[in-house]
Amino acid sequence: MSQELEITCSNCHSRMPSDLRFCRNCGFRLSTGGYTAPNYTSTEAPTSVLPGAPPKKKRRMSGMSWVFVGLLVFFVAAAAFTALVAPMKRSGDNNIIHSAPVVKSYVGVDEFNQTDHGVIFECVSTPGGPADKAGLVGGDVLLSIDGQQIKDDDQVDELLTHTPIGKTIDIEYMRDGEKKTAKLTTVSMEENRRLTREFERRPEGRGQFGYEDGDAETVDVPGTNIRGVKLGTILRSRPADLAGIKEGDIVTEFDGIPIRTAEEFLMRVRRALPYSTVKLVIMRPKGEPAEEGQTPQLEKLEIPVKMGKQ
Repeated sequence: MSQELEITCSNCHSRMPSDLRFCRNCGFRLSTGGYTAPNYTSTEAPTSVLPGAPPKKKRRMSGMSWVFVGLLVFFVAAAAFTALVAPMKRSGDNNIIHSAPVVKSYVGVDEFNQTDHGVIFECVSTPGGPADKAGLVGGDVLLSIDGQQIKDDDQVDELLTHTPIGKTIDIEYMRDGEKKTAKLTTVSMEENRRLTREFERRPEGRGQFGYEDGDAETVDVPGTNIRGVKLGTILRSRPADLAGIKEGDIVTEFDGIPIRTAEEFLMRVRRALPYSTVKLVIMRPKGEPAEEGQTPQLEKLEIPVKMGKQ
């Protein structure tokens, strides 16, 4: 018997026969000092961590999981900020918060410049655009837009920025010293560009008159209250030359359109259909050149010109 009691349990210090693998008192593995969990029935469950059991490890999130969570929080915060702040605009003058500004409206003319009593533009740059349909031409002085008196070009830009696209507005303008009115329906920038591209790509091409584009100037017509375009170099054997147009002639009308600026005349020449016949109204000096300080004698002529093609 003394030979059998050779092992002492390291857990409960009970002496056990050497041929036993587990302590009878506590269940420790005698040969290794480990632990074998007892068998539970289907209705039993352990109520505490048993002696010798290895501690359970806490599950930790991986590095990629933290990256995903961080990105998710960032995008949620950015979306919330955009939804709350983006539609608002704070005015620097009166600290009033406005909604997002209206997209700028366009009327189809070149740039505006300040002049006496209002603003002026040099030509209708968009064929078929709002100004063109309203009957405006280069040289017209805008006095009021949509009921607001115009003082400078910055005011016009501000008004068009806050005018809804497609709105019909009243225009008051001055031409040849006479006040006139017109109604004009604004368009978007995209529509303005579309109309310009449509003209530039038209299959008929552009008209040709036969003069040096840069050798023409806007002048006052002597003895009248109107302006016209004084022609310089006339190219030989071109439409103008063949029709009898001469250097120094002042064009005041092109195919029924009043001509008051050199830019408007050039645009009307390009818009004319090639090989069509247009009627020019010109003022031509007659007789001997006037002496300095005297008003030259002018005669009004109507000359048909068969246009060429660029």
